[in-house]
Amino acid sequence: MTRSQPMQRLFAFLAVAVLLYGLVLALLWWGQERLLFLPTPMAAEHHLVLEPGVHERTVDVPGARLHALHLRLPSPRGVVFFLHGNAGNLEGWFSDLQVYRRANFDLFMLDYRGYGKSSGRIQSEAQLHADVRAAWDSIAPEYASKKRVLLGRSLGSGPAVALALQIQPELTVLVSPYSSMRALAAEVYPWVPVALLRYPLATDEAIVRLRTPVLLLHGERDDIIGPHHSEALKRLHPPARLHIVKGAGHNDLQAFDDYEAALQAALDAV
Repeated sequence: MTRSQPMQRLFAFLAVAVLLYGLVLALLWWGQERLLFLPTPMAAEHHLVLEPGVHERTVDVPGARLHALHLRLPSPRGVVFFLHGNAGNLEGWFSDLQVYRRANFDLFMLDYRGYGKSSGRIQSEAQLHADVRAAWDSIAPEYASKKRVLLGRSLGSGPAVALALQIQPELTVLVSPYSSMRALAAEVYPWVPVALLRYPLATDEAIVRLRTPVLLLHGERDDIIGPHHSEALKRLHPPARLHIVKGAGHNDLQAFDDYEAALQAALDAV
């Protein structure tokens, strides 16, 4: 064996490693929707068991039709426009309505493209924001003289802040928010260049420009999006109120009385 052979093998190994790394990055670039969005589809004819006062609605957007549920009370003070997390569909998310009934707020919640009965698929952050705005515009005239609350949970917190910048609602509630999807991705995939992320969802850049009240709610034991993300948003926007729910995680936050009490108090104060 010549002296050059070990070096040649090393170069060959490095070349293969670089090639494999490049392939992985390419897969992440083209397939990141499968990492970010975990929808549970439903057939269009699927029958939902709805509580009294809850109605099904649809919103037509370019290339798709979004499905939504709308709790409508007799004489509401306003509406909570709810953007849910990255998994499941409305059948699981549209629950715990008593807090909204007690606060006398209607509740509107949509399924993103590909979720539940919504058709199509999410293809870009710009499309996601446009769909959210279209859904808001479909109900906004009904609440022109009433209180408007945007509530974004987990994945929905980024689009909620983006919409809040446009309409400046009376209250924005961010539940288990990320400071940005870039920051969260850097924690989960530190070996992936953040430039590859096609969904930066820059909550941090948006929240500093909000001129209306913000409430941050986060589980103390959230191991998916740690409470330090809400703390970072609070530092960026000091007027925001931060409430940490003791003992709560990411997926069980709504089961804690402290969470419901904090949300109830915020709605009552609007």
